[in-house]
Amino acid sequence: MTVDEVVLPNGTKTALEVVHHPGGAAVVAVDRRDRVCLLHQYRYVAGGWIWELPAGKLEPREPPLETARRELIEEAGVEAGRWSSLGTYLSSPGVFSEVLHLYLALDLVPAAAAPESNEVFEVHWVPFEDACRRALEGEIRDGKTTLGLLRAAHALGRWPAPRTGGEA
Repeated sequence: MTVDEVVLPNGTKTALEVVHHPGGAAVVAVDRRDRVCLLHQYRYVAGGWIWELPAGKLEPREPPLETARRELIEEAGVEAGRWSSLGTYLSSPGVFSEVLHLYLALDLVPAAAAPESNEVFEVHWVPFEDACRRALEGEIRDGKTTLGLLRAAHALGRWPAPRTGGEA
């Protein structure tokens, strides 16, 4: 963490705390049975167990798609034959420099899972529609997971197109 002296667009000088993070990638993996991989993962900072997509931190000089591929194998035990970008997500732009890259993974085949020893999670394959409902109802509280599911639903043609103008 650093404290940076900055000049805001309005001319105000201030000190801002910045937590530097290399970024990460998260994967919405949907199988042929229309199920999405969700991890029920223990997160100390979140106060216990939460639902998340397979995801992980970018390694030095590792492209985000490679991070996504690696994490999908390590955590979900599958590889994907088809990948598409779902854009990026800023986890908490007031404090963190972290940028998360979101991906949709399809045409899944089994692979040897290799979870890290400092990760505690259960792998669940949840009907895609049910996962989206759980995200909208607040059962899934993780931001990258909720946004990833929402963007994947749109990419798969299951969500209305974004509004291009008019009232918000």
